[in-house]
Amino acid sequence: MKILFIGDIVGKPARIYIKEALPSLKKSLNLDFIIANGENSAGGSSITPDTAADLFASSIDVVTTGDHIFKKQEAKLVLDTMDVLRPLNYGELANGRGCLIKEINGKKIGVVNLLGRVFMQPMDCPFRAVRNIIEDLRSKVKVIIVDMHAEATSEKLAMGYFLAGKVTAVVGTHTHIPTADERIIDGVTAYITDVGMTGSFDSVLGREKHQIIERFVTNLPVRFNLAQNDVRIQGVIIEADDATGKAISIKRVEYKQDA
Repeated sequence: MKILFIGDIVGKPARIYIKEALPSLKKSLNLDFIIANGENSAGGSSITPDTAADLFASSIDVVTTGDHIFKKQEAKLVLDTMDVLRPLNYGELANGRGCLIKEINGKKIGVVNLLGRVFMQPMDCPFRAVRNIIEDLRSKVKVIIVDMHAEATSEKLAMGYFLAGKVTAVVGTHTHIPTADERIIDGVTAYITDVGMTGSFDSVLGREKHQIIERFVTNLPVRFNLAQNDVRIQGVIIEADDATGKAISIKRVEYKQDA
């Protein structure tokens, strides 16, 4: 099985490029599944029914999110009606679900979404949350991909080791900066601390760089607009053994929009 996991999608510029590029990439790369983190897809924060529909129309099969997911009220409807996950450790009272099983062309994949707690908002423990569901999920599906949406590299790596041998891959999101530490832990679980970002690279994390600089220099509130230029897709391609769920390889990828 061949899976493309795409890093945090930042706003309309990213959605436009994804719609242009992904269908042909899926065909040329012979991808079985595409998963993407979409928590920044609606104007740079959260997700709406229209932006979610854009992502699914672009060949994405499952959307994960993170700490910004509930910043728009419309996100609740998305979580309740579409294959969009919110972090599992938001708890049972939050809208939506934190994991799912998706089947396409006779192939099944499990996807789990977790949110870190170090330097982040108060949240249930992601380690306990995933421990409570992982054995049941493993009894139903072999290939399992975990999105660990977190700030601290140590917390992400700890989750990688915590789930080593139990899932196909643990991939980090949230910081928008790709790391060069991709590996396969214990010959089973693919891991990377952060897969990067999908959006404008003439920016600071997808936002207009001059506005971000102004905020740092003045320490005053500044509106952050989405940047538009040099749009790229960053992510990883994971190959897995369908029968065992073991990762065979993990490779960083980047695709750049034509000027």
